[in-house]
Amino acid sequence: MKQRGRHRRRRRGRALRAVLAGTGLALTAAATLISTSQATVADNPGALKPLTSSTELGRLRLAEQPVPQRSLDRLAAAMGRPADVATVLAGADRTLRTADQCGAEEKKALPVEPAATRAYCWDTADTATRQWRPESVTTSGDADDGGRWGAHRVILSGWSHDAGAGRGLARVAFVNADDPDRLTYTWALLVVPVDGGRDYRGLVSRVSGMVWYRDKLLVTTSGAERDALYVYDLHRIQRTTVADEAVGRVPGGWSANGYRWVLPAVASYRPADGNCVEVSGPDRSGPPCPDGLSLDRSSTPESLVASRAAAADGGGRTVLWRYSFSRDPARSGLLATDSSGTAAADEAYESKADDVRGVLSHRRGPSGSPDWYLGRPADEGTHGILWRQDRQGAKAVECGAEGTHRCWGDGTGSLSYWAETGDVWSLSGRMLFALPLSSVEREMR
Repeated sequence: MKQRGRHRRRRRGRALRAVLAGTGLALTAAATLISTSQATVADNPGALKPLTSSTELGRLRLAEQPVPQRSLDRLAAAMGRPADVATVLAGADRTLRTADQCGAEEKKALPVEPAATRAYCWDTADTATRQWRPESVTTSGDADDGGRWGAHRVILSGWSHDAGAGRGLARVAFVNADDPDRLTYTWALLVVPVDGGRDYRGLVSRVSGMVWYRDKLLVTTSGAERDALYVYDLHRIQRTTVADEAVGRVPGGWSANGYRWVLPAVASYRPADGNCVEVSGPDRSGPPCPDGLSLDRSSTPESLVASRAAAADGGGRTVLWRYSFSRDPARSGLLATDSSGTAAADEAYESKADDVRGVLSHRRGPSGSPDWYLGRPADEGTHGILWRQDRQGAKAVECGAEGTHRCWGDGTGSLSYWAETGDVWSLSGRMLFALPLSSVEREMR
């Protein structure tokens, strides 16, 4: 029965890819001319270096810190019965524009080679301000191997507020992706319960990485937040009652900077050996803060992939590592931990690729080491680079008459692999896009 189920999923995936190809975009991002200044080939980062010492791996241990159940129950009792994802999607009040509705300047951010097969730009109400920027993406293909959450195909996109111009809040777009020609969405603010669940505050952080696994959403944190990751429960989405700019309890009810929904954190992960460091410097002191996340369904067990980018030209090394997810049904969507509540990294590597923003790990066959895909952002007036690295070396797509490696989008968005369809989803500029992972492999060959 399990084998027949897998065959049915494969047939559904092939059928869906055929539909998407039929509605594929005649995108002319690939026709964006590659100037001579873009043709400079970046230094090849070479092979990954495994990190095997107990000291190096020990720096990556995370201590799990659950929000007390009584605090979550108190908050839910005060705010009302939690909503589910389907209820949030039913109230979608925004529409993503399809590629033919996006402006030429918006589409310049798309990859040159391979070209996106699906691309969208956000509602003009959300692109009018530069204070909010999209940074991360995950999908119901991460959450469930069937590709759906309940009856829906869903995309979640994490946006960060410019802390220099405001409070540095973080929000998530809940996107209904059932109809490829009409994606609708609405917003939920990420918050953290305080005062024993009698109130909440906004998550003051960038969300450069996020992963939706089973019923949990894990997001990266930075800046004022001392934790490495926060965890949100997709069964605990709360409705606000007051459309005010305040965040938390207000006279007359609950507010979230004007948003209708909030996601209260249910747990966090903090480095077991102190506060994490924001940059992977040459001295490699302190636990690295993850700034990139993705899910690897090709590993056994399925795992959370993390990265900490080295600063551009800073002399450091980017660190890549992974944690296994728990197989305990009572710990759905949480990391595997020992008796002390500590999660240990299963493996780790160093990469010479610097300024990495998106990370993805995927094993192409049943044996051997996984491939690591690293998205590097664009320089001024260029496109980014997507490297594929393993323990033998590195490759990147070449494009243009001059054979440049700058063929990816702007490289500032995270990467998410939808196993059912074989597509990689990412963000570039103000564009949300997808393309088959097989097309990346084909161009690299």
